[in-house]
Amino acid sequence: MNFEKICKNIKELKIQGAENVARHGIKAFMMRHDRNSAKRLLSLRATEPLLKNAIKFSRKDPRGLGKVALRHFDEAQLKIAKIGSGLIRNNSVVYTHCHSSSVVDVLKEAKKTKKFIVCNTETRPRYQGRMTATELAKAGIKVRHFVDSGAGYALREADMMVIGADSITNKHVINKIGSGIFAKIARSYGVPVYVCADSWKYDDVETKIEERHGKEIWNTKINKIKVKNYAFEAIDMENITKIISEIGIYSPREFIKQVKVHYPWIQGEVMGGLDR
Repeated sequence: MNFEKICKNIKELKIQGAENVARHGIKAFMMRHDRNSAKRLLSLRATEPLLKNAIKFSRKDPRGLGKVALRHFDEAQLKIAKIGSGLIRNNSVVYTHCHSSSVVDVLKEAKKTKKFIVCNTETRPRYQGRMTATELAKAGIKVRHFVDSGAGYALREADMMVIGADSITNKHVINKIGSGIFAKIARSYGVPVYVCADSWKYDDVETKIEERHGKEIWNTKINKIKVKNYAFEAIDMENITKIISEIGIYSPREFIKQVKVHYPWIQGEVMGGLDR
């Protein structure tokens, strides 16, 4: 795909998921890496700091360092799967929401040595939960699939909640809509909440929550009805037990400290060093 096609597919949600957006976005940046092209890529999905940080990392040598960034995505995914799988207990029940390639890989890795059941929710309006359920079932993992409003039932059965993240800020983890309230429910039930994410998803500014067109939910216009379609939701740090990344398993506060130690370049302005 060329630069224009990648931008179009990201904008139209034909490319979904933070990792996929970042992978395709950095490939586009390797093709065109002037300031305006970077701004355009960053404007496509405001809730995706993984792409922003990959551009920040690659900006001094987009073609060379872009390849390094792509390798980072691959290596981080493998490390997260290995580290996270150690938390999955034999004969346990794991709850998850939406679709996260990191979570799916953790569960597939755990399946090599353990038996467990996954409860997951459908994730309206785009039903990414069905994708998760299908991938896990194909890997031989038993899945109980719930409507979103049945998350309380799913969490009553669960020993742990494991979700992905689109963004991790100093105050919140941002993930698919529903994640925040489900994490609160999990905490009220005494169910630990784990977030699996590449540490490059850290954002040193608060991430703007993307609101999509109401037609995704209700494609009928009725006078005096305005459909609110927030795609993501902030999860309070107090409701998160640990964050699992390629640099280890840490509390949210310690995770942020460790990211800054491992990747000191991650703080600061993304456009610095880019040609105008």
